[in-house]
Amino acid sequence: MLQLDVRLFSMADWQRRSLLQAIAAAFAAFWRPAPTQAATEATDPAWQLSPAQWRARLAPAAFKVLRQEGTESPFSSPLNAEKRKGIYQCAGCELPLFSSVTKFDSGTGWPSFWAPLQKAVVSKVDFKLIVPRTEYHCRRCGGHQGHVFNDGPKPTGKRYCNNGVALTFKADA
Repeated sequence: MLQLDVRLFSMADWQRRSLLQAIAAAFAAFWRPAPTQAATEATDPAWQLSPAQWRARLAPAAFKVLRQEGTESPFSSPLNAEKRKGIYQCAGCELPLFSSVTKFDSGTGWPSFWAPLQKAVVSKVDFKLIVPRTEYHCRRCGGHQGHVFNDGPKPTGKRYCNNGVALTFKADA
């Protein structure tokens, strides 16, 4: 009798697992977010460029992040190790976004800051991972930079987790 109970449990467990796998496979098969232009429009008409114009200006990895809201691989950016004083600018339009004073090592593999420069970024809610996240873009050209989380250091408690390929660094003279 005990053997029968174990077998029934195993069968029920197998069926539950199979059902969850089938649901996950169906979701993966049909849910494909289409690459789009950055969801945030450029506020400066000089930066309202066509996809072809952006492709001509940007490296492929930068285009994928800035214009299609992609994400670079963690620990791939040389800006993670940048320790000099200076300004981090948008790789799309060179708008200053962050001061090195606000940079910190979050351990996540992406350059992280506890605050942007004033009026440098705009944000929106993103549901790409089903759970809502706050995404931020360059205010001037609309280029996707990254996401902001509430697990950063004082004084803001924020972590602006930025794609390194979406930034350039200009060291202080």
